[in-house]
Amino acid sequence: MTVTWLGHACFLLEQDGYRIVVDPYTGVPGYPALELEAHGVYCSHGHFDHSYTDGVTLLPGRESPFSVKEVPSFHDGEEGALRGENTIRVFSAGDVRVCHLGDLGHLLSEKQAEAVGRCDVLLVPVGGTFTVDAAGAKAVCDALRPRIVVPMHYRHAPFGLEKVSGVEDFLALWPQGTVQRLPGSSFTYLAKEGGETTAPVVLVPRYPA
Repeated sequence: MTVTWLGHACFLLEQDGYRIVVDPYTGVPGYPALELEAHGVYCSHGHFDHSYTDGVTLLPGRESPFSVKEVPSFHDGEEGALRGENTIRVFSAGDVRVCHLGDLGHLLSEKQAEAVGRCDVLLVPVGGTFTVDAAGAKAVCDALRPRIVVPMHYRHAPFGLEKVSGVEDFLALWPQGTVQRLPGSSFTYLAKEGGETTAPVVLVPRYPA
């Protein structure tokens, strides 16, 4: 499966020519307007920076190689009282499982972690204020034990919401040698790369690519 970071919390997932866009944004400082084509689009919640479906033109329907599992969660640590609900989604195709946490605002319960299940690639918000912060994101990673971690929803001037933090605080929580900065915005994860691992690899896509 090919994973492409399109900025903020927006990703393109591709398997066998089938394209899924997750959390398309609008109105996020620095990032250009989205003009995408995909067979499917998913939004973790209804806020403007995660639900701009007008930026995605749907391609003709065809059979999807993806299965999608949804896990209910919240946008804050007060069971949604501050910012509402959030949907975690696990996209599975070709024996690869990619989990997009959306705007998760709290640590996962044991039940939620079990519902997510095996996680090859974890797309996790790290910027705080509207989501878990660096320490909270690391705790979620420790609970889910993915093979690959990709941080999202952070400020890297001039890109990103002004009230969220950068990615460096999150990266500083990982052992030396764990973090790899990619030369571009995409990577491909193959099922044969699986197997037991004790320490995830943290991939930081480059934007703009």
